[in-house]
Amino acid sequence: MSRDPSADSRISAEDIRRRKGGVPIVCLTAYTYPVARLLDPHVDLLLVGDSVAMVLHGHATTLGASLEMMIAHGQAVMRGSARACVVVDMPAGSYEASPAQAAAAAKRIVEETGCQAVKLEGGVDTASRIAAIVAEGIPVMGHIGLQPQSVEKDGGYRIKGRTEDNIAALLSDAEAVEEAGAFSVVIEGTMEVVAAKLTRHISIPTIGIGASADCDGQILVIDDMVGMTVDRVPKFVKEYADLRGVMADAAARYAAEVRSRAFPGPEHVFTTASGKDKT
Repeated sequence: MSRDPSADSRISAEDIRRRKGGVPIVCLTAYTYPVARLLDPHVDLLLVGDSVAMVLHGHATTLGASLEMMIAHGQAVMRGSARACVVVDMPAGSYEASPAQAAAAAKRIVEETGCQAVKLEGGVDTASRIAAIVAEGIPVMGHIGLQPQSVEKDGGYRIKGRTEDNIAALLSDAEAVEEAGAFSVVIEGTMEVVAAKLTRHISIPTIGIGASADCDGQILVIDDMVGMTVDRVPKFVKEYADLRGVMADAAARYAAEVRSRAFPGPEHVFTTASGKDKT
């Protein structure tokens, strides 16, 4: 029997695995301490995604993420959360060379962050890496379909599952990830009917992003979801807030008050010699 998610303890990777076919699993990305604190009561899983390279560091792709970057943000998210299962992405270059490299990098991430699991992209081609990490006692989340670390090789962000050959390859990838021991798998940028088929085909939970409502859970990049994305918002994103507009308006009002000397006002400065001003 899985742990009650409302209990005063952190949700484990095994708890997530047992949610297959049950109440949909709520996942969001998080990269910082304050955001993790805000999201933690509401989600089942926080992913410290390599999307941090684009969202917070201004890189054009996720290939700008390094192992050190992922560890630093993983540490921040762990400090800011107490309930959610925290998964940290393995960045490009940290696992492709060999199963031994993958296991060593995963061990470093878990030891230095305290996270519950790691995530890596790929199916048949990375199954041996997943198996090596799982053999070290580290839970692994897979990632198939559109794989952001491979966009340069693929020639862009191309939706998967449009041809019979690609559908067959996706089925093989899903099977390989499951057989290698992953506790769940992200399905990204995949035709809806194919993502639904993959979800029915394997016995571990599927987490959709640009996939299907029939997946066992859903994930979005937090900055996309709250309207903080500066550039183009992907088709699969629903903006639940407009923080971009709120922040721009606040900055404009602040700038106007500074220029007119309306800020700081009397309530924002220290005026008593005794030093008893409220801070």
